[in-house]
Amino acid sequence: MADDRVRVTLDDGIAEVTLTRPDKLNAFDMAMFDALGAAGDRLAGEQGLRAVVLSGEGRAFCAGIDIATLGSFAANLDRLRQEIVSPPGGRAANRFQHPCTLWADLPVPVIAAVQGVCFGAGMQLALGADIRIAAPDAQFSIMESRWGLIPDMGLTKLLPPLMRADQALELILTARQVDAAEAQALGLVTRLAEDPLKAARDTARAIAARSPEAAQGAKALVRAAWPGGDAHLALEARLQAAIIGSENQMEAVMAGMQKRAPTFR
Repeated sequence: MADDRVRVTLDDGIAEVTLTRPDKLNAFDMAMFDALGAAGDRLAGEQGLRAVVLSGEGRAFCAGIDIATLGSFAANLDRLRQEIVSPPGGRAANRFQHPCTLWADLPVPVIAAVQGVCFGAGMQLALGADIRIAAPDAQFSIMESRWGLIPDMGLTKLLPPLMRADQALELILTARQVDAAEAQALGLVTRLAEDPLKAARDTARAIAARSPEAAQGAKALVRAAWPGGDAHLALEARLQAAIIGSENQMEAVMAGMQKRAPTFR
């Protein structure tokens, strides 16, 4: 699937979702919002999907919202405000939140490969991934306060498991840019790699080689349970009870004992 904003490719259970607006550093306009949402919705129903790699074409992952798009909102503020507070179809996320939060809601792991700038809307998009691999010279910013706004594309769902409240508030209030090393120290980045896209693809292949029930169960467990507590012990038990003794789990054991690659169904 491809349009002039997002390209989706599928190969051997791995989907690559690429922002394709490099001349604008992959900045969000309304077409980008809708194309990303449509891409994620399609993948949510994709049979045999094992992992997703999320990236931006060209010099940047995503520079945030297109300033021209931001300016256009003034033309019909009443309609915009209504759209913000009225998610479609009974969803929790509105039109602007859905393109970022849907990656967290996919059952399979999502890996973001980040190069160049990752600002504003791009930062919130990256936070929707389960794993973020960044180039050492990547730059990050929660930039909305520069435009007199608060971050409103799913940050309240995606950031709290990763950062302390005071650190998050400082970044939100100041809109300051942090380099990849500081972003990793703060919890915004999983790890650094000279070639983040290659590293993300390698990670996706490693995940795809595992039992799909185990990979999906691990994501469900971490997304639901972090930062932890007794309330999630029952979830851990339910997920494991459904996996243990299954055909794929037994295949993983047999393959390990026989020192061969597993064949999962």
